[in-house]
Parts: sequence; structure tokens; C-alpha cells
Amino acid sequence: MPLRGARCFGFAIPVRPAESARSALLDRGRPARRLLDTLGVATQHPIMPRYILTGGPGAGKTSLLGALALLGYATVEESARAIIAERLAAGMTPRPPAAQFAREILRRDIEKYERTRGLPDPVIFDRGTVEALGSVQENETWSKFELERMLMAFPFARPVFILPPWPEIYTVDTERDQTFEDAVHVYEKIVDWYSQCGYPLHEVPRLPVGERAKYVHNVVSRSDA
Repeated sequence: MPLRGARCFGFAIPVRPAESARSALLDRGRPARRLLDTLGVATQHPIMPRYILTGGPGAGKTSLLGALALLGYATVEESARAIIAERLAAGMTPRPPAAQFAREILRRDIEKYERTRGLPDPVIFDRGTVEALGSVQENETWSKFELERMLMAFPFARPVFILPPWPEIYTVDTERDQTFEDAVHVYEKIVDWYSQCGYPLHEVPRLPVGERAKYVHNVVSRSDA
């Protein structure tokens, strides 16, 4: 069912439409307010089923997202991997400085969120704005008001689907250079962040990818019923 509210930093957050949108992520003063007041894209966010698929690196998210697309779901790919691939193709280091990387992920995730407005059916995001906000918060100090305003502006449905670490399938590639221990650490941070923000997590079992897709589909179907 669509998210009716979230609880972050001890406050109940009612889901309300985003007020406006234009883009100034690099602004320092009142970052969330500036972002929402100057961003220029849509002005209304109808509550529709946008679901998050998350987990540490190498847990099978990309494969699962592809399997969900084959079942007919609209899907949204992770921004971080795209940024890394673009930089490597340009002969650059995989990642820019952490704060810049986090802001660019958030900027792209907001754009992707906006592009799903008006879609009548559930959309599955590989990560998304909630998680991007956590990365920004690690590198910049935003007030509770600013973070809550951003969470209200870009709500997601419950539950958030999380894939647990799975050493048997873990591999590295050109865009995933973390060790498995790093992946577990990322997973733990993700669990903590979504807990802070009031999003219940639903673990997707370690199953073949087709069975995982059917599992997620069954949960979404029950949630939207």
C-alpha cells in the first residue's frame, strides 16, 4: 500500500505533495529548502505505488530488477553505477569526492522520480531518493526540517524490499570494487537509515532470481490490493 507517513528522527512525517522542483543541489544554505523551492520539475506528486529495492552491493538487485521488468513492472536503475560507468568511460576515477558523488546521485534520483509521475502501475526503484538523502547526510549536515521536507516531497510505498548479503553470489566488476565485508557494512548502514526514516523493511529471500521476482510481485500485489 502507498506510504501514508514516515517517522524520521522521532517525528511523524505525513506524506504531502511536493511543493515545487528546480535544481540547486550544490547550494550550501538551507539545502533542502533551496532544492525544493528552485528545482523546476513537477509541482504535484500523486500518491502512487513507487517501491524501493535495496541492499548492499552484489546482493542481486540488478538481476532482480531485470526479472521484475520481464514481469511487466516499470523499473528505475541505480544512479551510482551509472555515474561510475560514465566516469570510467571518460578515463576518470570511479567516483568523485564523496559529497559531490552523493549530491549527484540525489539529483539524478529526483529526476527519475519525477519522470515516473502519472504512471498508473507500480514502479520499482533500485535504491532511490530516500537512500540518496542518507548519503548526502553523511557528508553534509542538514537539519531535521530539511530532511523531513525532502522525505515528504518524494514518498515511497511500504514495504522497502531489502536483499541480504549473499557471499555465494558476490562478485566484483568495473563498477563494484568493494569487498564483501564492505558490502555487509553498506547493508548495515542501509538498515539503520531506513529504520530512522520509518520505512519497514521486507527481506527478499535468497532464491533463484525468477523466484525472487515472483516473491516481490506477490508482496506488491497484496500491498496494493
